[in-house]
Amino acid sequence: MNNAARSSVILRRSRFDGVIFDLDGVVTRTAQVHAAAWKQLFDEYREERVRRHLPAYAPFDIDRDYRLYVDGKLRYDGIQSFLESCGIGIPYGQPEDSPEQETVCGLANRKNNLFLQHLQRAGVQVYDSTIRLIRQLRDHGFKVAVISASKNCLAVLQAARVEGLFHARVDGVVAAKLHLMGKPAPDLFAEAASRLGTAPTRTVVVEDAIAGVEAGRRGGFGLVIGVDRTGKPHQLLDHGAHVVVADLAEAEVTEDATPPTKNTADLPSALECIDQILNSRARRAAVFTDYDGTLTPIVAHPEDAVLRQQMREIVRRLSHITPVAVISGRDLADVRERVDLEDIIYAGSHGFDIIGPAGLRLERPEAKECLPALDVAEARLREKLSGIPGAQIERKKYSIAIHFRNVAECRLPDIESLVDAMAAQHPNLRKRHGKKVFELQPNVAWHKGRAVLWLLEVLRLDTPDVVPIYLGDDLTDEDAFEALHDRGAGIVVRDEPHPTAARYALENPAEVGSFLALLATQTPPRP
Repeated sequence: MNNAARSSVILRRSRFDGVIFDLDGVVTRTAQVHAAAWKQLFDEYREERVRRHLPAYAPFDIDRDYRLYVDGKLRYDGIQSFLESCGIGIPYGQPEDSPEQETVCGLANRKNNLFLQHLQRAGVQVYDSTIRLIRQLRDHGFKVAVISASKNCLAVLQAARVEGLFHARVDGVVAAKLHLMGKPAPDLFAEAASRLGTAPTRTVVVEDAIAGVEAGRRGGFGLVIGVDRTGKPHQLLDHGAHVVVADLAEAEVTEDATPPTKNTADLPSALECIDQILNSRARRAAVFTDYDGTLTPIVAHPEDAVLRQQMREIVRRLSHITPVAVISGRDLADVRERVDLEDIIYAGSHGFDIIGPAGLRLERPEAKECLPALDVAEARLREKLSGIPGAQIERKKYSIAIHFRNVAECRLPDIESLVDAMAAQHPNLRKRHGKKVFELQPNVAWHKGRAVLWLLEVLRLDTPDVVPIYLGDDLTDEDAFEALHDRGAGIVVRDEPHPTAARYALENPAEVGSFLALLATQTPPRP
């Protein structure tokens, strides 16, 4: 087994609202009971066909056939999937068919009887680590649901005495009533999220089945966790899991806005770890980078941050191989003019204003509603700060930056109190910190991290073969480091040592150029 394929996972309340658990193999140890019932069914049916001199098939293989054809699927779908793989077709029948009838429904009902017999003999055990995680999630304000293709879901939960842990349950009974499709269709998960009242992008799916992780990705869920019970983590990764764990003891719950952090001084060099970042040469990169302090050095006055031609050519070459986005606190028009490349994506005002090739465009409508408040705040701040030497106000469409790099230390409290007063007077604005700068932005649940996640989704880059990489140096870049913590690589450009959610570091913009140039030779070109 390749241990590098596994990783721990952080479930942060700031990022997710709900978690949906598959039942068999994740919550309860009934997957083995199901597998035994499936094997008995198909092996006995095979013997019947042999006695009747009908085409038969090899005995059912639990290690191979269970995961490929029946695990996580509705019983009817499992019957059809396996028999079709053997080149055998039988009538579908009716749900009320007797277990003796040679129809898909009849065999499914026979399998159900066998499962109940096995269950009565074996009982129901749970994964203790999963139950602990569910209790922690509830304590932190998450909504939790359980899904199962089985119509015996409630009976299993009751036998395990855990039915009260879940806010919602979607099982085979609900699927039949609402005509929901089974996995790998996302219907069960979508219905569970609806019953929890959580958006799919704010909801986590926890699955141990190949069909289940496929369903989670097809449904656009924010995080799909694969639980590998078989020692084959790459199967789950290849079919859509964002991250794979051996057991849910590897999952941690926190309300913090950031994952566990390290000091920037302690991070390994991204240049030395590029193979680790890409995981394998078969994985493509999607590159997101800040401008000031990352592509260009920090300067005393923002207007003097000019992109060197050598760096522009490196970014140009990389953009011909893999998608590149520059995500800056600068105004969109400003950062586009400074980078001056046509085939990349630009996100200005910390991601509130995005434009790219092929008509890509985003302006958050709720941010537009804050423009009048920004206009008023800008006028008042210019008036109030005019008497403080070195204070510089930079208006962007969706934010106001108050630079204090050249302000005497004794006047900083005066500046911050004025910014705080403006934020208090305009509840639809919020104060954010950066390097030697305060910013007033729309008080909207949007930032660089969410902009990155949105771009991954709309560009169809949120796939297992793509590793998103974000490079930045500022406090505002921590939102992006956090957003990619479980699915990509955050690379911080070192300045003064400070806590960060990034995993790797570079020393300065010159090393950023070297890393991007090396990346252009290491990552496979986009299709």
